Amino acid sequence: MLNKIIKRGHKKVPKSDAADFGLAPSGNRSSGSVSTSNVVVNHASRGTGAGAGMMNNSTQQTVMSAAVPAPGTIETLPMLKDVPMAERQSLFLRKLQVCCYQFDFNDTMKMVREKEIKRQTLVELVDCIQSGSMKISETNQEEMVKMISVNIFRCLPPASHENTGSENVEPEEDEQYLEPSWPHLQLVYELLLRYIVSSDTDTKVAKRFIDHSFVLKLLDSFESEDPREREYLKTILHRIYGKFMVHRPFIRKAINNIFYRFIYETERHSGIGELLEILGSIINGFALPMKEEHKLFLVRALIPLHKPKPIAMYHQQLSYCIVQFVEKDYKLADTVIRGLLKYWPVTNCQKEVLFLGELEEVLEATQAAEFQRCMVPLFRQIARCLNSPHFQVAERALFLWNNEHIVGLIAQNRNVILPIIFEALEKNIRSHWNQAVHGLTVNVRKMFLEMDADLFEDCQKQYAEKTARATEVENQRELRWQRLAAAAGQGG
Repeated sequence: MLNKIIKRGHKKVPKSDAADFGLAPSGNRSSGSVSTSNVVVNHASRGTGAGAGMMNNSTQQTVMSAAVPAPGTIETLPMLKDVPMAERQSLFLRKLQVCCYQFDFNDTMKMVREKEIKRQTLVELVDCIQSGSMKISETNQEEMVKMISVNIFRCLPPASHENTGSENVEPEEDEQYLEPSWPHLQLVYELLLRYIVSSDTDTKVAKRFIDHSFVLKLLDSFESEDPREREYLKTILHRIYGKFMVHRPFIRKAINNIFYRFIYETERHSGIGELLEILGSIINGFALPMKEEHKLFLVRALIPLHKPKPIAMYHQQLSYCIVQFVEKDYKLADTVIRGLLKYWPVTNCQKEVLFLGELEEVLEATQAAEFQRCMVPLFRQIARCLNSPHFQVAERALFLWNNEHIVGLIAQNRNVILPIIFEALEKNIRSHWNQAVHGLTVNVRKMFLEMDADLFEDCQKQYAEKTARATEVENQRELRWQRLAAAAGQGG
């Protein structure tokens, strides 16, 4: 218990070393001075020592400050277009330094002028990159990525469940956390996006700054509870995946690891849906025949993502990814259907409705041979769904017969399928409480009758015999109890 209380007192820092971007290990931005080989961060609460404040002339390192400036210390710099071309690179660097300053957005009246200077500077930088009005030197590209890192890689605030201590509460949409510094943060993300998509950006140069460490920190940022931030991260990571081919295997593996941790450890992550959206596009581009690595990803990561409780938050994206695999390689249909059956919910009816919807999409892409491999366990589960007391589950299962492709598969294999579900259909007609379910069951029953009257009659006879045997067993049991009661009465 004590460990839990201690853990709640500290907010998670991205797994990569937070000190690289001016974050103190405890997450306190004003706890001192952090220095690396490329970045020196001066915090306002402590004077900078000579060793940290001096620049090495031989390497000409630039000091990137993430400090909160004193009022009036930020100077208004001229516009890039207003200075001679020879001075623009140095002015660009000075503007990057201005954008490294951090501000408290919880107090809207504090340092208004300085905040506006930074905002206008960011707007100008975005416009400069987007328009391609000047070629940015390699040094300035590196410093720009450092400035972006100082701004976006930060300690995230505690998630809602960490504040309340609740274990299994899904966040409500109207209670979403919105980052107070978004007016600046959005422009920083926009700058990064424009830099990555720019035709002037040479990937051979940029990959030195947009490296594995940077990508990992981006992935860590998907835990942000602000949906606007996650939307930018999704777009940026997707663009990096498209432009930096060297990073593709690494990105897939890193996303894999996030999924593993979510499935088997935490069951908490705000960005699973966005990561799955990226993967949906990636899967769509897989070449055929599909690599074994991709099939393993389906089996080890995507299918187990049906297990966690908060699946409703990302099921639409997950379902799309699963269907993409089956459409790419129809032989995977049997693997996917058996995977769904493995994780089929027992007591969660809303989750069951989601599974039935996904199952219909998968079956629509399934061919006859793969269908035959899994139809027996599949229709045993569907039979259980037909008899569900929750009307939405039973109704959704019956809706499968509205799909022409699925009806075609069932018709080809009716000799196996009808005996499995006949009893469930009869039970619904006799005793299901919901009128809509009753009506749909009658329609399905009629469909089977028209499909094969002889088979239907055989199933009806078998069901009648089974019912008669069950009634006989029940009567005998009741008779034995009566005899026992009578014998006990005589003995008394």
